[in-house]
Amino acid sequence: MSPNGSDRSSRRPVRRKLLQALAAGAVLATATGCTSKDFPRLGMPTPVTEEAPRILSLWQGSWAAALATGVLVWGLILWSVIFHRRSRSKVEIPTQTRYNMPIEALYTVVPIIIVSVLFYFTARDENKLLTNPDKPQHVINVVGFQWSWAFNYMENVDGNTATPAKPLRENKELDAIPDRFLNKAPQGAEGVYEVGVPGDRNPQTGNPGPTMWLPKGETVQFVLTSRDVIHSFWVVPFLMKQDVIPGHTNSFTVTPQKEGTYLGKCAELCGQDHSRMLFNVKIVSPERYRAHLKELAAKGQTGYQPAGIAMTDHAKNAETKNK
Repeated sequence: MSPNGSDRSSRRPVRRKLLQALAAGAVLATATGCTSKDFPRLGMPTPVTEEAPRILSLWQGSWAAALATGVLVWGLILWSVIFHRRSRSKVEIPTQTRYNMPIEALYTVVPIIIVSVLFYFTARDENKLLTNPDKPQHVINVVGFQWSWAFNYMENVDGNTATPAKPLRENKELDAIPDRFLNKAPQGAEGVYEVGVPGDRNPQTGNPGPTMWLPKGETVQFVLTSRDVIHSFWVVPFLMKQDVIPGHTNSFTVTPQKEGTYLGKCAELCGQDHSRMLFNVKIVSPERYRAHLKELAAKGQTGYQPAGIAMTDHAKNAETKNK
């Protein structure tokens, strides 16, 4: 057989394997559980807050950039494998390229540009998401503890600004929370609470854990504290989570937009029963939310649960961003 014929026959197995790999990739891409509506979200949950679409957009942009980079790299690899593989009929050393300054500069500059662009959009969105308003409509202290959650609603339940007589700062249960967060609570906030155990169940869905209620269309600032170890507060369709750290107070603000009951969980390995640190978030109308607060008060769940471990002076005096 001629050398050319031998060379052509040697390429056939490679081409067959390439076609098989492409076919397998197409099957994997089309046989997933995502529907046409899920595909633009790339598997992310449907956003239910005003802020969540910003996070979704950041993820979509990052995935698009990663996919474009991957296609380029995979294309170059396949091109090199197919067109620059060693010939069986010719034994020779390929041309060696050394000290090609344009190519080496390209290898350095392109990754820097990619990382810089990703960093810019991430920092921009993070700055926006972590900027709390001066006066949110609602303030809820989320307390993580082994192995469940407590929710302190800092609300003026009875509508009377003259009650209670003592300010929030004098509540020993809230000693762990700096004044800059307590000052955002409405005047006359008596407070009601919900405290859970791992065995709790949501009465509507049957999902495990206690249930936190939120009003639709109104800003809610979460003040996150821990009584023991580091936890992480994650409401899945919020597309955002934040650590709950003992001795340090974190916070962020959301505006719920879609009524319903949603799943939440601890996203930080916090010990033996970490997997049981589940909770629910129920978004309802503002009228139903206020009625729920009165129901908690009628059950005697007034005041606050202990928020956690007091902060150190340095962290307690740290500034936070406000609109």
